[in-house]
Amino acid sequence: MARAPIGLALSVINRIAGNPLLDRFGLRNTVERTAYHGTRAGFRTLAMAGKEFKRISDWLPRQRLPEKKAPQLFDLNLDADQQMIVDSLSRLARDRLRPAAAEADEASAMPADIYEAAAELGLPLYATPEAFGGVAETLSPVTSVLIAEELAWGDMAMAAALLAPFSVAQAITRWGTGEQQSRYLPAFCEEKPPVATIAIDEPTPLFDPRVLQTRATQTGTGYTLNGTKNGVVLGAQSDLILVAAELNGRPRVFIVEHSDAIGIREDPAMGLRAAQTVSLTFKNLQLPDDALLGDDDFDYQIFLDHGCLLKCGLAVGTARAVLDYVIPYCNEREAFGEPISHRQAVAFMISNLAIEIDSMRLLTWRAASRAETGQEWHREASLARILCNEKAMEVGTNGVQLLGGHGFVKEHPVERWYRDLRSIATHFGGAHA
Repeated sequence: MARAPIGLALSVINRIAGNPLLDRFGLRNTVERTAYHGTRAGFRTLAMAGKEFKRISDWLPRQRLPEKKAPQLFDLNLDADQQMIVDSLSRLARDRLRPAAAEADEASAMPADIYEAAAELGLPLYATPEAFGGVAETLSPVTSVLIAEELAWGDMAMAAALLAPFSVAQAITRWGTGEQQSRYLPAFCEEKPPVATIAIDEPTPLFDPRVLQTRATQTGTGYTLNGTKNGVVLGAQSDLILVAAELNGRPRVFIVEHSDAIGIREDPAMGLRAAQTVSLTFKNLQLPDDALLGDDDFDYQIFLDHGCLLKCGLAVGTARAVLDYVIPYCNEREAFGEPISHRQAVAFMISNLAIEIDSMRLLTWRAASRAETGQEWHREASLARILCNEKAMEVGTNGVQLLGGHGFVKEHPVERWYRDLRSIATHFGGAHA
């Protein structure tokens, strides 16, 4: 993102908000509210500025975001824009997502005001090139992972729902033809972007996303789509769905606009309840000939690998939430006259959680960094996913164990995080960096 005056001003506000002197003078809440609303207004201004630019009468040429230059050393420092994004989303997660998470889980729906608050931040702008009204100048898998991590710290289910449109915009930006980009990307830069999602999972034992039962058949006017997808985040509300299907013996992705011909059935799950997962059935659904995402440069494996990165980001963010919750709990909970954190077994378990979470984070960031700079990264993405699959479940289990009986009741959020973290290893979902 360019260092526009708005970005510079918001960066200054965010740095002020991080000053420890605010706590001494009791000004932190006031300054943080100013920073949050200022950032939200700034993103809205960027979106409105882009709306004038994107009003076009003809298709624009296909846009491909360039890769960043690979640094000589692996650098974990965030740049100014990334730090601003992290600070803003951290406040959103803390002030809006976390307080609403229990109610959203109980209702199996995300509150409308949460979706609107996130939309005002303009996340899809970071996935959309400037030519179509966004602010993206380079590929940004690292920024995408940071966004997923911060949102998931508030609540993984709502984070998955908020990331779904962002992921669709990124996929169309990366692989869409000029016509597809011109048709769909400007809508993601509107003040109220469309609801969109990605459908990969199928109700098949030992499901492999590279071996799909959903099939597309080429016709004289386009394609016919048949199959069933399950666990589709926001599938019932989505105006646009990217559907993975086999075409001529190869997996491809199709852009499917909302249609009454799509069968929708509730698909409640153990976790991710606020993401409103559903099952979608496509029975002889007719698609136009331009519904196939991309052309010869489309790479389905890279498409899956980008999804792995965001799933890992969600795992890291939720795991961090578990750790941040159990540490003060164990320091305050007393047994036999002393905090249970004084017990060696408890202290070692918490230490191991911190070690595993950092390892999950570093592997994910390394894969994202290599993807961002044009290096080979499939191996790194696979390692990150394997580690996050295993350790996310371990973090959830140990979080419940550390709370004892309290880890089993809804009064404490750890039981919800435990349920959500199980989805990391079982659900490919619709999040793509």
